[in-house]
Amino acid sequence: MSATTPSITVQKRSQNPGCLLSGLWFLAFGWWIGGLATLIAWFLGLTIIGLPLSLWIVNNLPFLLVLQPPSQETVTTATPAGVQVEVRPVQQIHWFWRTLYFLLVGFWWSLIWMILAYVLCLTIIGLPLGLVMFRLAPAMTTLKRY
Repeated sequence: MSATTPSITVQKRSQNPGCLLSGLWFLAFGWWIGGLATLIAWFLGLTIIGLPLSLWIVNNLPFLLVLQPPSQETVTTATPAGVQVEVRPVQQIHWFWRTLYFLLVGFWWSLIWMILAYVLCLTIIGLPLGLVMFRLAPAMTTLKRY
């Protein structure tokens, strides 16, 4: 009897509410909640006490703007004993590197990034690009994978 190595499949997925609902949310609430949340986050980020809340707000901007929840990974492992399925959050970069990036680059770069994204969202032609940029705001701030 030969030993077989397990087969592992990883899929990244997110449970989006749908394009129509996301668009309606953005038009009714997301554009002003996102702008207000961005301002509050950056004012809180100027203080040491408010920094954790600031980063939490920035990391949740995609949800505030268009109701997009964080992605998850589905890991399926097939072994001779059976198939095991595990759903978990997307694996993040080590906290040390994320902190170093935030202190050296992320704080000022993400402010520029989010102001540009917000300006693009205010135009019809730039709206799709602005929403994509807001979805990447956590990565621009702390290298968080969303």
